[in-house]
Amino acid sequence: MAHSAYIRLASAPSTTYINPETLDRIELIAACTKKKASAQKVLYDRYAASLYPVCYRYAGNKMDAEDILQEGFIKIFAHIGKLQEPKALEGWMKRIMVNTALKLLAKRKRLAENAELEDLRDLGYDPSVIHSMTEKEILRTIATLPDGYRAVFNMYAIEGYKHKEIAEMLQIEESTSRTQLLKARKLLMKKLGKWRSLLV
Repeated sequence: MAHSAYIRLASAPSTTYINPETLDRIELIAACTKKKASAQKVLYDRYAASLYPVCYRYAGNKMDAEDILQEGFIKIFAHIGKLQEPKALEGWMKRIMVNTALKLLAKRKRLAENAELEDLRDLGYDPSVIHSMTEKEILRTIATLPDGYRAVFNMYAIEGYKHKEIAEMLQIEESTSRTQLLKARKLLMKKLGKWRSLLV
């Protein structure tokens, strides 16, 4: 990620240099808890690249994904002292990014939207098409799903949340979560099929 993105997050310049190669996870968390800007930069540089795709999967576009990443790191820096188990750092940060993304979409009232779709029961899609796609092609197609469908699909199929958890987090009915997932899967297969047809 661009260094300039971090500069907006750092609280202040640091006069103490911290070598990323010498910091273990516990030391890094402790230094970030003390609000050391040099440690925050190490944390950002070490994990931003792996967290950005999570943000993008929910946002569906680069601008919103960068906003989510920045806001997510602000929350991480503010609350990292509450992390009780250092080995859970990556998962904890990922949950913050997911929650930040969901709040952004909810604020924009985009989670409950219902796309105008044709009857999905008779699409005649071929489930085997997904096996011939690259990860980049699949992620690019997921990003084109309507926001509500994309959020539920990401949470259920990729993050591993249960429908009850999704319903609580998105403040929707559990049946709505199941319906959104079904429509997301079918629409995704349809889009993947069309995308693949353009490549052959």
